[in-house]
Order: sequence, then C-alpha cells, then structure tokens
Amino acid sequence: MRIAVLGAGSWGTTLSILLAENSHQVSLWSYRKEDAERIRATRENPAFLPGILIPPAVRVEDDLEASVEGAEMIVGAVPSQFLRSVVCRLKRLPTAGLTVVNVAKGVENHTLMTMSEMLHDTLPDLPASSIATLSGPSHAEEVSRRIPTTVVAASADMETARRVQQAFMLPYFRVYASNDIRGVEIGGSLKNVIAIAAGIIDGADLGDNTKAAVMTRGIAEIARVGVAMGAHIRTFSGLSGIGDLMVTCMSRHSRNRYVGVEIGKGRKLADIVGGMVMVAEGIATTESAFALARRVGVEVPIIAEVYRVLFEEKDPLIACHDLMTRDPKGEL
Repeated sequence: MRIAVLGAGSWGTTLSILLAENSHQVSLWSYRKEDAERIRATRENPAFLPGILIPPAVRVEDDLEASVEGAEMIVGAVPSQFLRSVVCRLKRLPTAGLTVVNVAKGVENHTLMTMSEMLHDTLPDLPASSIATLSGPSHAEEVSRRIPTTVVAASADMETARRVQQAFMLPYFRVYASNDIRGVEIGGSLKNVIAIAAGIIDGADLGDNTKAAVMTRGIAEIARVGVAMGAHIRTFSGLSGIGDLMVTCMSRHSRNRYVGVEIGKGRKLADIVGGMVMVAEGIATTESAFALARRVGVEVPIIAEVYRVLFEEKDPLIACHDLMTRDPKGEL
C-alpha cells in the first residue's frame, strides 16, 4: 500500500521504518522543515530516535499535501491535542477507499472526543468504519530495535481492523484485531494519567505496595469510564488496557512516568515540561479524563487526585493520604 505517516516524532518515525520493512510505499511527514531536511540528509532522527537508521525507502516530506497524495492509508502520529489542526488541512482529501489509523493516545481537551470521534468530526465524508486505532504496550525505543512487541488494531468495522493488522504485522511486531475501538482508545489514553500517579510514587519513594495498588485500582477507574462510554469490559484486561498500563507505569522510556517521578521529587510541572523535548500526553489527558468522568457520572478518585496535584498544586503526599482514608468500600 501507499501509506503516509503524519508526525516525525519517535513513534511516527518508528512506524514509518516498520511499514517500509513490510514493503509498503511510505512517506513520513514532519511539520518542521528543518527536521525533514536533517532526516533526508542523515537518514536519522537525532532529536527523537537517535542511532536508528531510516531506510531510503521512507520518503521524508515537509509538505503535508505531497505526503498524503495517493495514499491508501494515513497514520496519524501527531500528539492528540494537535491532531485536529493537522487533519483540518486534509478536508479536501478524497476519502474513497482511504483508511485512517490513529496512534496518538489522548482525549481531546474541551470537546472530550476520542481521536476516532475527532477524526470523523473533522473529516465527515470519511465513514467511521474506515477509522482505526493502533494501541498497546509499545515504546518506540524498543520497537525501533525490533524488540518483540504486541499491540491491537481496533475499528468499529472488523474488516478495517484486519486491514490495519495485515499492514503492520511483522515477526517482531504482532498485531491483534478488535472491534472495540472505544475501549482501546480509552485504555490507551487514560493509562497515561495513572502512569503519572505511578511516577509520583516512585519519585516520592513510597514503595512497591503503593504502586501496585495505584495500578490495580487505576485500571478499575479506566474500565469504569470506558464501560460508561459503551466499551467492552474485557478490553481493559487486554493489551490496550492492563498491558499498556503496566509498561507505561514501569518503564524507563515512559514520558508520563517521568513527569510523575519529577513531581514526586518536588519539582513544579511547568519546569518539568519546559525541559522536555517529547510530549507527555498524560498531562493534557488528565484534564480530559477528569472532565469526562464527571460527564458520564463515574467516580475516579486516583485520576481526580492526579488532576489536583498537576493543576491545583496539591501536595502528592496529602493526595495519597486522602485516597487511603476514603470511606470503606467493596473491591468489586
């Protein structure tokens, strides 16, 4: 297939390499001309994926329209809060036979739309059945080195999910198919909020017991929100649920965990973000998740406390105390 990958961050770059290895004709779009020129000249993306060779088969573009011309599949690898502004520039793009795959993990602020909802809202001529998401425990730093990885491709239409599955499948990159796109999106997005909480625990040196509790109760909160939005409960025990939560809460590659670690050490959010090259999706998603849970009437105490720590400067240790002293409840 002719596939356009939009976004030359670490994940977009990695997926363009993977797709080229799978014999597709791949274009990789960078929104910064200087980055595209550097990648073309060196065949490396030093800012986001240092040391990884980008094969000549990947065509690098800084012209968005040129990158998507003739594409049968578009992969949106732009951070979730910026994806709409990019997709809006594609409104005249022919949608017949086109598949759009989102790989960003977030819920849009203000609209509280998942990325598939936002794509359909921005490209109304594109059927919902032609939209998919690819999610799961998959750090670019490992996939780019061909470390065995499993993810899930989800779409409201199972045929679309299987098309994406086939497009990405490689011996080191196993893709499962699902028709629960809502559950896969919510799991992949809200786990970033819990990863910030896990990082705070590590930064404050609160211990493994605390971290295990936050991860376990965190997936329960994520599942409650997802089910309230029509997702299947079993999805949250899969790759885009507990699988993605585990890797994001525990990995040294996790940007969201890093943010939490630094907060747990006493640093301010603005200072942390100011020193980061890559985007930690969980920061903006915390706002969305907190508002989304209130809209669907679901209790999310951990997500609520992360929101207060990030945006109301609540002391993380007080937040932990408040979680531990809530009224007694049954586990299930």
